Amino acid sequence: MKNKFYKYLQELQNNITSKLEEIDGVAKFREDIWERKQGGGGKTRIIENGAVFEKGGVNISSVYGSLSSEMQRYFKVGDVDFFACGLSLVIHPKNPMVPTVHANYRYFEMYDKTGKIIDQWFGGGQDLTPYYLFEEDAKHFHQLCKKACDKHNSTFYPKFKKQCDDYFWNSHREEARGIGGLFFDYCKPSEEMSLENWYHFVTEVGNSFLKAYTPIVEKRKKLDYSQANRTWQEIRCGRYAEFNLLLDKGTLFGLKTNGRIESILMSLPPHVQWIYDYYPVKNSKEESLLKVLAHPKDWV
Repeated sequence: MKNKFYKYLQELQNNITSKLEEIDGVAKFREDIWERKQGGGGKTRIIENGAVFEKGGVNISSVYGSLSSEMQRYFKVGDVDFFACGLSLVIHPKNPMVPTVHANYRYFEMYDKTGKIIDQWFGGGQDLTPYYLFEEDAKHFHQLCKKACDKHNSTFYPKFKKQCDDYFWNSHREEARGIGGLFFDYCKPSEEMSLENWYHFVTEVGNSFLKAYTPIVEKRKKLDYSQANRTWQEIRCGRYAEFNLLLDKGTLFGLKTNGRIESILMSLPPHVQWIYDYYPVKNSKEESLLKVLAHPKDWV
C-alpha cells in the first residue's frame, strides 16, 4: 500500500503543479529534492512571485525510521518504527479576491521491532480560506467535496465537513481559519472499509482538488482590488500563520520527527500584518466574512 499510494502522490503532484503553472502563466515551480538523515526524503516544489500566485508549495515526502520518544507519547505506543508519506499543498494568491487553499493526503504505518505492521491509516483533507466571501465559490468547493465523498459513503461529507470545521478553528480567536472543506484522520481498515477502500476514497478526494479550486481562481484572478483589500488580506494571512504555528498537528509532527524545516514552513504566507486591536468597518464585506467565520455554515 505504501508504494502504491506514494506512486499516486507523485502523479498527483505533477498534475497539480502543471495546472497551476498554466493558470499563473508567468511563474514556474522550483523543485528541491531532499533527503532525511534518519530515513527517507521528498520532493518540494515552490512557486513564488507569479502573476496569480504570490507563494505556494506542492510537496511530497516519504519518511521512515524510529518514532521519537515525544511522538511515542503522542501516539501512546512503545518503541516502534514508522513510515509516513503524503502530499501537502498551500497556495497563496496575489489577488485578495482569490482564496488561499490547503490540501493534504497522507498514509501512515507503524511497525514493531520485527518489522510487523501493528497499525496503519489514511488521513487528509482540503479546505478553502477566502479573504472576500463569494458564496457561489464556497458552494462550488463544498459541492465537489461532497461529490467525492458520496461516491463512497453518504455519511462521509457531513462527518468530515464537521471535523474540518472543528479542526481549523483558531480557538484563541474564536473563529474559523476559513470556510472549511474536509478533514479526516485515522482512517483504518474495518468491516465496513478495507484499506483498499480507504485508498480509493482518499485518491477520489485528491483527484477532486483541481476541479474544486481552479475554476474559482480563473473566475476571480482578474478582479480589481485596492490597497485596502490587500491590507485586509495580509491581516487575515496573520490569522492563517497563527493557526499553522500554534495549532496545526502536521506542523507539529514535522518538527518532532526532524522534518525539513523549509518544507514544513512553506505553508506560511509571504506578507502578513498584525495591526493592534483591529476591527473592520461595520456592515463591510470584511465584517461579513468574520460573521461567517464565527459560526461555520452549511454550504450544500
